[in-house]
Amino acid sequence: MAATITDIDIKGEKIPLVFEENSQLPIVSLQIVFQNSGQLSTPHDGLAEMSAKLLSEGTSADGSIGFATKLEDKAINISAYTSRENFVIIVSCLKSEFKDATALLKDLLKDPNYTSETLAKIKRQKQGWLTQKKSDFDYQAGVLLRQTLFASTPLARPYEGTEQSIKSITLKDIRSFINSHLGYNNAIIVMGGDISLKEAEFTAKDVLSLLSKVDTSPLTQITASSVQKTNHIYNNDTKQAYIYFGAPFDYSYKNDDQYKVRIMEYILGSAGFGSRIMEEIRVKRGLAYSAYASLQRTKVASYLTGYLQTKLENEESAKALVKEVISEFVAKGITNDELESAKEFLVGSEALRTETLSQRLNRTFDDYYYGRPQGFSKDQNEKIANVTLKEMNEFIASHPEIVKLSFGIVAKGK
Repeated sequence: MAATITDIDIKGEKIPLVFEENSQLPIVSLQIVFQNSGQLSTPHDGLAEMSAKLLSEGTSADGSIGFATKLEDKAINISAYTSRENFVIIVSCLKSEFKDATALLKDLLKDPNYTSETLAKIKRQKQGWLTQKKSDFDYQAGVLLRQTLFASTPLARPYEGTEQSIKSITLKDIRSFINSHLGYNNAIIVMGGDISLKEAEFTAKDVLSLLSKVDTSPLTQITASSVQKTNHIYNNDTKQAYIYFGAPFDYSYKNDDQYKVRIMEYILGSAGFGSRIMEEIRVKRGLAYSAYASLQRTKVASYLTGYLQTKLENEESAKALVKEVISEFVAKGITNDELESAKEFLVGSEALRTETLSQRLNRTFDDYYYGRPQGFSKDQNEKIANVTLKEMNEFIASHPEIVKLSFGIVAKGK
């Protein structure tokens, strides 16, 4: 059975419901995805994530411990998180407890735990996380690359928060964010499990009717810089060079030939030992334990990104080799053996990507979110099987912008 999409009416607005009934296990899952309400939706760094953390702390009536006890007694999970683009609330439970889970979700939405004690708790947790990240060189190199590749744009901001921005957040800020970003009109409901469509529609209406209408605006698309730069963070505690690299990728998430990007990405950098980058950097030269590259294409930005770690003395040679591998990839394309291997893996492993309820729901959600027709993924898989070497190499050659690499590197001080 495949997930489907239907519309439900909430206060005169058509709200999408991604749904699949599956009675193999007596469980139900519910996600509410609030579009354009993620980390990039506010200029106050860390505010979106702190708002999600507060919604994971129960109600003001029950308190964090009291609400958590109610959830634990019935094996219910209710939590919230943010991505760059969206704000998500998740509910999962046994079918027998779904009525109580829905009631608790409604209590949470009506009465978030807006208390000074809760704010102080989530601030301490976040400050501790930020302190840990000071010694996480992978994280630092990744942030540095983002600041280099997207300088002077919202993606260059420390949108996950800084010590100062977290310290400055007030309960009023969080209340304002939740009230202005979590609306019925910017929600997508994703629900499935041992539940009928009629029950799912009733639940969605029951929950979303509690929310107000919010102002919405489309996400601003951001272009990665083609000005090739290398920026460093020098730290005498590191034993390796942490090298993150990226480049523009002039491609839209709306395009219908995503299958070509999947093949291109797989062969270039995401196939593990079968990828060009891993083969040249680790297998042939031994310059890194692992090396990876991917082609990101979201509503916010489309770009190439990758990383590796190497010995401090190998920093320059590893960096030069990354440039060489990607330049040759664009100039000469792929071989027939590489294409057939990619086809075999991508087509052959398709069943593994749709074997669980959550995978099917998430795939259908992605197709809707990115404006693709239902059944898009199945169609793409058929096109992977039939694409020719000539078509692939023409596609790869049409993207010379990915050779315009920038680097964010953490290495020992000089």
